[in-house]
Amino acid sequence: MTSTILVVDDEKNIVQLARLYLNKEGYQVESAFDGAEGLKKAKSIRPDLIILDIMMPEMDGLAVCKELRKTSNVPIIILTARGDDVDRVVGLEIGADDYVTKPFNPRELVARVKAVLRRTAQDAPTQAALEANGLRLDTASREVTLDGKAITLRAKEFDLLTAFMQYAGIVLNRERLLRLVWGSDYYGDMRTIDVHVAWLREKLADAKNVKIETVWGVGYKLMVVADAEKS
Repeated sequence: MTSTILVVDDEKNIVQLARLYLNKEGYQVESAFDGAEGLKKAKSIRPDLIILDIMMPEMDGLAVCKELRKTSNVPIIILTARGDDVDRVVGLEIGADDYVTKPFNPRELVARVKAVLRRTAQDAPTQAALEANGLRLDTASREVTLDGKAITLRAKEFDLLTAFMQYAGIVLNRERLLRLVWGSDYYGDMRTIDVHVAWLREKLADAKNVKIETVWGVGYKLMVVADAEKS
């Protein structure tokens, strides 16, 4: 089945270049030329992947990405200006899957598209639900509850918690967490792990028996406290 790629960029030459190279690889390409139009199209056509420019009129790419992540896990590759580290890091932290800097080699863009689609296709969970002392994570519905109460997580926060619960009690270094959550093709800043762990800890503040511990100089691990240990 042909994958549909939505390219959102106010520079028409960028859209045309991406369309040319993606079409050659057999992808169907849809386009939008500002953030508001891109968000509307993303919700209506449900593309398999979105290429999203950061700097756009009406609504910038970061706002679009943040809005999409409220309801969708569609893979997103952001386009950033060369050397614009702040936008790149923020984009990854709010849920983008990868980034490409402008000006870019269109062959690199195609390679990133293939890598992200391949990675997300392989991310199907092997367990329907994971549980630990009142904390329950449903991989099918992507819902998390603590003692029956729903906890709202960003897409990458959910994926990170999945990794921690699958390897409960095992120390996971940052390199392994990047591979598990962001994939082996991720080229971003490793600091995003620490940011996402901090966010996840905030969301799990009421989970008295489940903690994400820092193992200094190594990484993190999920600790589950048994009832006997609490007393």
